[in-house]
Amino acid sequence: MSDHVYKLLELTGSSSTTIEDAVQNAIGKAAKTVHNMQWFQVTETRGHIKDGKIAHWQVTLKIGFTLDD
Repeated sequence: MSDHVYKLLELTGSSSTTIEDAVQNAIGKAAKTVHNMQWFQVTETRGHIKDGKIAHWQVTLKIGFTLDD
């Protein structure tokens, strides 16, 4: 196994349905332009309340990706 150097990217994804969808939305968008993504870490979860119910999720995450040689 070779040694890796990672760069971190911090993103906030959102969804009106679930936390998981908010994470997937952020990763899916990043995957269009960022290569070699290896892992993610959720650093913050928050939401918007409307009429006593959860109306929207926002999830901030760090994505680690390896740099090209």
